Amino acid sequence: MKIMHEQLSFRGTNSFNIKWDDFPHFTFPWHFHSEYELVYVIRSFGKRFVADHAEDFQDGDLVLLGPNLPHFWKNDEAFFLNDPNYRVNAIVIHFPAHFFKDQLENYPEFLAIRDLLSRAARGLSFQKSVADRLGPQLKKLLKKKGLERTLLFLNILEKLSKTNQYKLLASKSYRLNLDNWSTTRLDKVMHIINANYRQAIKLDMVASHIGMNTTAFCRYFKEKTGKSFIEFVNEMRIGYACKLLLEGKQSVSQICFESGFNNLSNFNRCFKRTTSLSPVQYQNQFHQANQPVNSAS
Repeated sequence: MKIMHEQLSFRGTNSFNIKWDDFPHFTFPWHFHSEYELVYVIRSFGKRFVADHAEDFQDGDLVLLGPNLPHFWKNDEAFFLNDPNYRVNAIVIHFPAHFFKDQLENYPEFLAIRDLLSRAARGLSFQKSVADRLGPQLKKLLKKKGLERTLLFLNILEKLSKTNQYKLLASKSYRLNLDNWSTTRLDKVMHIINANYRQAIKLDMVASHIGMNTTAFCRYFKEKTGKSFIEFVNEMRIGYACKLLLEGKQSVSQICFESGFNNLSNFNRCFKRTTSLSPVQYQNQFHQANQPVNSAS
């Protein structure tokens, strides 16, 4: 079976992504990515494949996967019969391999989490009792923002690090076979985006570069990334704009064009859709959070 290398992007300056899945059945193919993944299945059942391990899963399935560990969830046939009683509800969190890297390596408070992430290299499946305890916090995480979200997530990781109610999934001898890594098209597209997102990128040019017509390319890109091409590019542009806003060296108008947008109103609209704040609000919020506290005289 061919393995797809999924390319993930992180919105704005978020240190991790969290999403709520609600669809008829799992669709993502056999794949791997460079990030950690925490999956909490609230409603669904079928078979879960992680590296060289396979087993049934059901409601309450909670799994932590390390970077570059191939996986996919396959629903039972009942989910493919258009029966509205069968749906997937899940919370999925992605966070980069360098997540809190300095703290994990240097501070004793993070030692347990560092050990947890080390074990996740083989994949960890937690007992349902763990999922039942942490489920409410994972749902609450969806509603949190900024520092509150990050602190709650660290708290969840710490609780996972302290439990012995888990099992390792991949065997000790498992090694990813890159000979089956299907990189040809998507990697070419990601290279073009990474090199050119601060400029105008023509959809037909990218499609032509990988030998597809525009319609087929749009469908292909959405299947592989879960986003339209323009949504994906704009998220990268907004992430770069956030960096420039925090540096504070340019005006909002200058940042708009520097990050690849061709007009200010579109930039403002995309920025608010991605971060829930206007560029000025985003900048002000950061500066207010970093104001020194005046001590009482």
